[in-house]
Amino acid sequence: MHRFLLTPRWWGINVFVALGVPFCLFMGTWQLGRFEDRVDTHKEATSARPAEQGAAPLDSLLPVDKRTSGRLASVSGEYADQLLVPERRLDGKSGFYVLTLLKTDTGKAVPVVRGWLPGAADAGRAPAPPTGRVEVTGALQASENSTSKGVYSAGGLPAGQLGVIGAASLVNIVPYGLYDAWLTVQTPADGMTPVPARAPANTGLDLKAFQNLGYTGEWFVFAAFVLFMWFRLYRREVETLRDTEAGLLTETPAEQDPAEPAPAGAGSA
Repeated sequence: MHRFLLTPRWWGINVFVALGVPFCLFMGTWQLGRFEDRVDTHKEATSARPAEQGAAPLDSLLPVDKRTSGRLASVSGEYADQLLVPERRLDGKSGFYVLTLLKTDTGKAVPVVRGWLPGAADAGRAPAPPTGRVEVTGALQASENSTSKGVYSAGGLPAGQLGVIGAASLVNIVPYGLYDAWLTVQTPADGMTPVPARAPANTGLDLKAFQNLGYTGEWFVFAAFVLFMWFRLYRREVETLRDTEAGLLTETPAEQDPAEPAPAGAGSA
């Protein structure tokens, strides 16, 4: 009765099931692993907040990764060029960052966001940086890129303004080397509001994390659906063969010739 499983049609069905189910299980497990990684990073962030671990020298925290992003970094140098970063929102309000390049003893400069001010970017409202040698402590951030969510990157900005904070956008503006990172001062002066450090990309229990969990369920449902459809086709085939053997059917639907005329009297009223 089960010889039909060896027919070419069923060989194709069986191969599809044999490949489809493991693939769905693999993808579901992979999505579940991504969700668990986000849970682990969220636990690490809440159990030991980076900003509470004490300041460390800037060079010891580079390059910026999930472990060092948000850590307090300290660096010495002298403030140089100052730029404004427009269209940055804080607490639901639009404003701009006051960014000043700090030239360090290494000869390279690190962008330092000294604070946030509400309203349109205006160089006349931005406090001048301290003169002379200073010691700066701020939360470490990775360089932005133009595709980062919430980053303003419109072209045609006026002179003295910057759309994206990063070495790639500053290299054509300043004549010295740059760190591929930036700092945000947590205790700004001159009435500016501190800019909180952002969580590194792909961490935390955000919407994307729960999307991974949803995709996990979808892939496992796909695997179950493939098995269900195989069993349904199998059961229908077996029932058809049993009916044929019992004399209820003279031929299986697959064997009947569509050109064969219907038996006499089949169409009579």
